[in-house]
Amino acid sequence: MNTALITGCSSGYGLATVRHFHAQGWQVIATMRHPRAALFPASAGIRVLPLDVTDADSIARALDAAGPIDVLVNNAGLGLFGAFEATPMATVREIFETNTFGTMAMCQAAIPRFRERRAGTIVNVTSSATLAPFPLVAAYTASKTAIEGFTESLALELAEFGMRAKLIEPGYCPDTRFADNGATRMQGLITEPYAPFAGKVFAGFSQLDATTHPDEVAEAVWQAANDTSGRLRFAAGADAVALAKHPC
Repeated sequence: MNTALITGCSSGYGLATVRHFHAQGWQVIATMRHPRAALFPASAGIRVLPLDVTDADSIARALDAAGPIDVLVNNAGLGLFGAFEATPMATVREIFETNTFGTMAMCQAAIPRFRERRAGTIVNVTSSATLAPFPLVAAYTASKTAIEGFTESLALELAEFGMRAKLIEPGYCPDTRFADNGATRMQGLITEPYAPFAGKVFAGFSQLDATTHPDEVAEAVWQAANDTSGRLRFAAGADAVALAKHPC
């Protein structure tokens, strides 16, 4: 039976992905900073472990506790809306620590384990913001775009040892806690000069014809985890698929 370790499972894409892999008969290691086993059905097929992707010791403990895994899904991430002019560099660094360096750290810790077996797949979750420019998410987009380039290169070096790396590019998902999780972090980032423009942007998001549901992202992660071709990117959600076909 295959085993997947998934980061950032307390809500949104991670939560949906745990449930999807479990429904497909996989063993799932669901990780999050503050474990909440009650989020998942009581099952021997789901283990919940603490993991902070910005803490090297936490990463090592989680991987040791998980034992052999076949797939690593790097889903943990922080959202950020705001005018870049008003965004403190400390906040920018916080976003990169989780979205970029946290993903890289997870990869670096898992790769030796995969290499010894000459098998394993890494699935990195980025964003449709890497497919087309969106305003008021400059720092967030930069953190996710870095993972796009990182994974492109990583896939080539891992292939030498029978491993694979994939990218998931989810669209805009109103059902996630993107804004809620970063409410404190985003306070004061829409300053008075930007307020009228931000109002138009938020209104535009509320009127989108196509958005993304967490289950669509979970399905895309599942497809990527089982894909044995050279395909690298998997857009998830109707809006992301449209952007992938006709990037701006």
